[in-house]
Amino acid sequence: MLEPIDSPSDTASDPAAAPAFTVRLARPDEYDAVGELTELGFATGPYAHLPRSAERATLERDAGARATDGGLLVAVDGGTEKLLGTATVTRTENPISRQARDGEAELRLVAVDPAARGRGVAQALVQASIELAASWGAPALVLDTGPLNHTAQRNYLRAGFERVVARELGTETGIGTPQVYRYPLENVAPVRIRLVRAHELEAVARLTVDAYTNDYDLSESYVLSLADVHGRAKSDEVWVAEDTASGDILGTVWTPRPGARISPVALGDELDFRLLAVAPDARGRGIGEALVSHVVGLARIRSLKRVVLNTGSIMLAAQRLYTRLGFVRLPEREERVEVEPGKFVDIYAYGLEL
Repeated sequence: MLEPIDSPSDTASDPAAAPAFTVRLARPDEYDAVGELTELGFATGPYAHLPRSAERATLERDAGARATDGGLLVAVDGGTEKLLGTATVTRTENPISRQARDGEAELRLVAVDPAARGRGVAQALVQASIELAASWGAPALVLDTGPLNHTAQRNYLRAGFERVVARELGTETGIGTPQVYRYPLENVAPVRIRLVRAHELEAVARLTVDAYTNDYDLSESYVLSLADVHGRAKSDEVWVAEDTASGDILGTVWTPRPGARISPVALGDELDFRLLAVAPDARGRGIGEALVSHVVGLARIRSLKRVVLNTGSIMLAAQRLYTRLGFVRLPEREERVEVEPGKFVDIYAYGLEL
């Protein structure tokens, strides 16, 4: 049984104050309003311009039918009980399941009132969906989403879902091939790679600074740039390696969003990454290799031809890692830069053909 999940207010300092919103199972008297909210959420999404079939209209509107598995979730305002968002979790055998197999649960129809967006409602609904699926004993929670649902995709990656390209079959008119994501609930790997969450930005900044200053004597300006995780996460992708048992953040790496680059070393059809960092007390566990392998996997998903990076000539441990993983030097892209007046550093370039 899902216990209500409270989301703390961003502004309340009184621990006894009402939470900003609560995620819980919908009540029957709310079903009509949930249907209306679902329609509103999708009517303001990236596919709102597409004609809606009668079957789709019924799916969105008939929240009562979606509640039959006991998985109709709502987010409600902590003070007014106003509906802010909804999500549906179904079992494999439910007719509205599209991707679930072998006992998996499926997440469908995540919708947030446009006026409530930016409050973390979708993230809370996804987390509650994971917990509900786990309470059912499902081996995983799966979902599919349209290629243009970029905000939703980042939300799923932030929660720890993994994209499963092998299950992306068939196309839908006006949408293309939906992307499939899966969150494992059984046989979970000891380390999960996912996007950083807002409340972790400061911790990841400290980890990054500690990882680099533990090994190198760095200028103040470079240390400040290492700490700017907020700026990187705002425009790009900051990934973290999370210990699935403890929840501790063990490492991090920075990549661009699809179609972009973060450094001059990358050319067309290439993915670059920067600021690979592993917490000093987490070294020796393969965290750096796991993060680089994740980057390589991203490049393959994005149909790119090469993964590239720069690294300082003094960063010998990183160079050994890249060489072990098959990267080779790209001398034609290397340079010497002045990091401080009169102090120069050789910047190496490495690439991995895919």
